[in-house]
Amino acid sequence: MAADVIARFHRLQGDDVLLITGTDEHGQKIQRTAEQLNRDPQAHCDEIAAGFQDLWARLDIQYDRFSRTTSDRHTAIVKEFFQRVWDKGDIYLGQQKGWYCVDCEEFKEERDLLPEKFCPIHTNRGVEWRDEENYFFRLSRYQQQLLEHYAAHPDFILPESRRNEVLNFVKQGLQDFSISRINLDWGIPVPDNPKHTLYVWFDALLAYVTALLDSEDEPTLDNALSKWWPVNLHLIGKDILRFHAVYWPAMLLSAGLPLPGAVFGHGFLTKDGQKMGKTLGNTLDPFELVEQYGADAVRYYFLKEIEFGKDGDFNETRFVNILNADLANDLGNLLNRTLKMAVKYCDGKVPVVEVKDIPETLSVLELAQTAGHDVAEAYRNLQFSTACGIALSLARAGNKFIDEQAPWSQYKAGNLVQVNQTLYAVLEMVRLAAYLLAPVVPTLSTKIYQQLGYTIHFNQIESLTQTIPFEIHSRWGALPPGQNFGRPEPIFQKILTPQLV
Repeated sequence: MAADVIARFHRLQGDDVLLITGTDEHGQKIQRTAEQLNRDPQAHCDEIAAGFQDLWARLDIQYDRFSRTTSDRHTAIVKEFFQRVWDKGDIYLGQQKGWYCVDCEEFKEERDLLPEKFCPIHTNRGVEWRDEENYFFRLSRYQQQLLEHYAAHPDFILPESRRNEVLNFVKQGLQDFSISRINLDWGIPVPDNPKHTLYVWFDALLAYVTALLDSEDEPTLDNALSKWWPVNLHLIGKDILRFHAVYWPAMLLSAGLPLPGAVFGHGFLTKDGQKMGKTLGNTLDPFELVEQYGADAVRYYFLKEIEFGKDGDFNETRFVNILNADLANDLGNLLNRTLKMAVKYCDGKVPVVEVKDIPETLSVLELAQTAGHDVAEAYRNLQFSTACGIALSLARAGNKFIDEQAPWSQYKAGNLVQVNQTLYAVLEMVRLAAYLLAPVVPTLSTKIYQQLGYTIHFNQIESLTQTIPFEIHSRWGALPPGQNFGRPEPIFQKILTPQLV
């Protein structure tokens, strides 16, 4: 959801955007899971990938490429990349010994394990002892280069807590890591030695590169890297931070390729203050959540209520209360009651005013005139909670303003200029809030815009920059006076009680 919001914001800015998502499908964990389900691994991956694509559609996540590591094109890219690193002299054959978590697909330091040799992340799974021949990548060779890159690019790892974690890890000394497994069929064979299968993380990270290929391009590294590389941002879970912030940049350095702009490690989600898990029976079904409450509700809560980068909690009662307070009451009710007055007092049209003549002393104007800039900065800095908060403050200020000005009393007193100015100011506050929230709640923002008389749809990517340029719509005063309203109706139905069981 966060990646989609970033992409939508930059599309509104008129930027060229490529949003990549997908599935890494190789490795022992996948093979064992498929065997337990009595499925062919490829059929299992096809089903899982289709499930993600279905969920992304339900959440209005408009990705440009869905990358799958089981594609032949991906295999070709991985083999060419492996050869570059091999030719650099950074791959060698050795012996790997240690404790291995199949679910993490990672060797673990014994000091990090829980009692009874359980994984610190998959706390109900014991690790396995491995002693086998593997190919290794010379990660230790790149320790100093990585430290120099971190120092020269302080925003390469975000947020700061993740950066500190990586710096501490690297400064302790990097060890070469194994990039192959034996006795594993499900994966890409090591070139020239097919009894070895490439380690899932050496393979999976290159899915970012494979996804850059246009459909008609031959799958070569040069073609893949010709337009979009280096990417600006990787968004990842904090549990795979080392792979993206240490292993991946070292691999790219070995292959002589530029590093991505930044790696952002987001937090984990708990439910009702507890870690989610099947054994506890407190998992959260995203399909059920979207089905019950809608995509905008889910997107808004997680992006507004959880500071991006930190762990966050889902509580259904709080979820419902936030949605009712922010979207149904502050924003929806303000639009509804103001539109009704404008229809009654202004002949069903946006009040006809000279925007420049609206007194600058109006209490709402100072906030409205800085909101666009402040929200844009928040989106650029991945501060989604801040962006939503500023946008909602417009609605709250509008509610306070309309109560103070009492346009119904102004109308009775015959002060029609004041009526028009008051109603225009409030409607413009609602429009501005809707526009600034559009990356987060595109369907709700569309409803607001269409009731204000626009034909714009925020889910129609191809037309956004032509019809609603950011430099115009993020500023106070964009609502055209005299524009005919659309049909007024509630934009967000108040939720009476929590619905999930």
